[in-house]
Amino acid sequence: MELIFWLAALLILFFSPTENQHYTLCPLKNLGFSHCPGCGLGRSVTLAMHGRVAESLSMHPFGIIALIVIINRIVLLSRFTIKYHLPKTQKL
Repeated sequence: MELIFWLAALLILFFSPTENQHYTLCPLKNLGFSHCPGCGLGRSVTLAMHGRVAESLSMHPFGIIALIVIINRIVLLSRFTIKYHLPKTQKL
């Protein structure tokens, strides 16, 4: 399930627009706080996936690092799934 979650999250972020403001799930923003340390991270990841590195860094300095961590997690989960959950071929 975690592998599906991360793949879906990156897919959604890849196709989400970065040019305009949209809804937010941030509890701090929804409570009226003007600053949240995590806000902009999703847009930063989206910009990084589109190769817009300078814009990604200006949106949130940890966006590229987050993308690398997520991709690493997807690779590790994929390897684990292939190794332990796919049926083994039987030898004659």
